[in-house]
Amino acid sequence: MSIVYASLNHPQRVALAAEVHSRPFLHLKAPESLTHLAVYLRDQAGASQHVLLTDLCVHFGVTAPGIDAKHFFHDFGRFRLKWECHTEFASYTFAQSHDTELTTDEAFSDVPLRHVPQQWLLALQGKIMVAAHVVLERASKADIASNVARLFEGKLLSSSKVLQGGEIWTDFVIQADGFSRFVVRDIDLRDMQGGRLVQRILEIETYRMMALLGLPHAQQAGPVLNDIESDLATLTAAMVDSDHGAANAGDGHAEDELILRKITGLAARIEKMSLENSYRFSASQAYFRLVKARIEELRETRVEGVPTIGEFMDRRLAPAMDTCASVARRQEALAERIAHTNDLLRTRIGIVQEQQNRQILESMNARAAQQLRLQQAVEGLSVAAISYYMVGLFGYAGKALKAAGVPVNPDIATGIMVPVFAAGVWLGLRRLHKSVHAS
Repeated sequence: MSIVYASLNHPQRVALAAEVHSRPFLHLKAPESLTHLAVYLRDQAGASQHVLLTDLCVHFGVTAPGIDAKHFFHDFGRFRLKWECHTEFASYTFAQSHDTELTTDEAFSDVPLRHVPQQWLLALQGKIMVAAHVVLERASKADIASNVARLFEGKLLSSSKVLQGGEIWTDFVIQADGFSRFVVRDIDLRDMQGGRLVQRILEIETYRMMALLGLPHAQQAGPVLNDIESDLATLTAAMVDSDHGAANAGDGHAEDELILRKITGLAARIEKMSLENSYRFSASQAYFRLVKARIEELRETRVEGVPTIGEFMDRRLAPAMDTCASVARRQEALAERIAHTNDLLRTRIGIVQEQQNRQILESMNARAAQQLRLQQAVEGLSVAAISYYMVGLFGYAGKALKAAGVPVNPDIATGIMVPVFAAGVWLGLRRLHKSVHAS
């Protein structure tokens, strides 16, 4: 019966239904230590995101997931691994449970990453975007985290009470060992909340770093946009000067074409910049929205004297995202201004070309009229010449008849036939012209 119902499914039904369950959080219970890595692989082929995972699985004798897999979880014994494949990066979260309570210092020393082969870690050179250690520890409501600050090298800590039973401490600074640190204190978390809380924290850190990828693009684009704006202002001023010169001297077409070529070059430069930056800026805004969404899910309450994670992001991350958004808007506005200037100049060049075409047509009309008058004069001379030769031939014929004894006066007959021949030749030429125009 199930086979019958399965045949009724849409081809994508099962895959789409499984999508909402494709990235489950880890089941964590304090005390736990975690290491999270986000490996940036967008510039490589999509299949390469699975290569590192396959190498790790082969080292431990574990079957790797298929090439189409987006999520993988396995208990390797000494640690548990959760792997996720995203559009631009792949994330590895290693988790290790502790049988006995450890101090926070000991937990940061006894991290699950120490069980991973060094050769595999060396293969990540130049690819790691996020590397973070997380300690999930038990704490009582009366316990005050007075010694947490010594665990971090940053001067400004960020902390908040979350989910009505947890507490987070971090400085969002990469420590001397190359990892950022997070302390999650389980004061009164319900079952399964620890895993969800740690996942949200790691997503905030990962999406924060991915969002900041747009900032170098914005910083590099600023001077280039300044140069393009300066060039556009110069060309616009030259276009105005050319307009005044054309009005006074009647000659600015060649200069307008030169300005048009330069403006077209600016349009190509801004289009190239848009192609290089538009995706990065859009992705940064998308990651920033995810950061804000994950912070809202924490339901933060303040720890006295310390800024919350939301306040930290508003103060440190939001300005960078505003810079990216500002550069993106400036880039679009400049492209529109260049296109508008280009259209104006093309319109002016088109008007000048129309005026030149009109002058050419008027000149052609004048030449056609001159050719018509010349043709008419030639036709008149042709009528006279042809009539003259025909009259001459007729006179010779009359003289021959007179010599033969026919009573004809050739001079009188020739004089009478002159207008007849002239009229006949003229009519013949007119008919010839009509037949040529008709064809």
